[in-house]
Amino acid sequence: MTEPAGDRPPTKTLLIGLIGPIGAGKSTVAGWLAARGVVVIDADKLTRELMAPETPVTAAVFERFGERFRLPDGSLDRRGLGRLVFSDPESLSSLEAIVHPAINLMLERIVRKTGEQGPPAMALEAVKLVEAGHAAHCDEVWLITCDPAAQLVRLVGRGMSKVDALQRIEAQAPSLPLWQAAATRTIGTDGSREEVESAVARALDEALARHR
Repeated sequence: MTEPAGDRPPTKTLLIGLIGPIGAGKSTVAGWLAARGVVVIDADKLTRELMAPETPVTAAVFERFGERFRLPDGSLDRRGLGRLVFSDPESLSSLEAIVHPAINLMLERIVRKTGEQGPPAMALEAVKLVEAGHAAHCDEVWLITCDPAAQLVRLVGRGMSKVDALQRIEAQAPSLPLWQAAATRTIGTDGSREEVESAVARALDEALARHR
């Protein structure tokens, strides 16, 4: 996925990019897509694997940010690191410079390998889908949104403090215009579960029909 968009080889597999702010419902939408046979690739899950204890990425994080973020079991204090980087743009850029090249290579390999198996559709769920250049390789980019008040309630409901939640929301705010410009479809998640799931199903049917 590092090659120019025009060089993407022809494939019968529909590739959907899922973007949107934290707490908007991307993972819920991805789950509904998976239930309909879409192969979902979760960039955040892959990032957690890259940042497991004793990986090169984690070692680089400790080297850059210090041993204070090493937990007693040797794992990375992701919550503590998150509080730092989402309150300091320079630290966030430093972390992204460590993590993004590794995750981009992993995503490229997984998307190519999965596409070779010929599933009808894949969905790539990645917060930095647009910024990392992956959106250019997607047939559709879905922006998942919700009311900001509901977003905050969801994050606090996950166990995040209100201060941390607001930091995350504010840190992502500058990306929203970029996401809106890249999106080919916007799906709001403020309705009932049944309404939103039906909207996702219709969107998938339309996307598959257009891709054939």
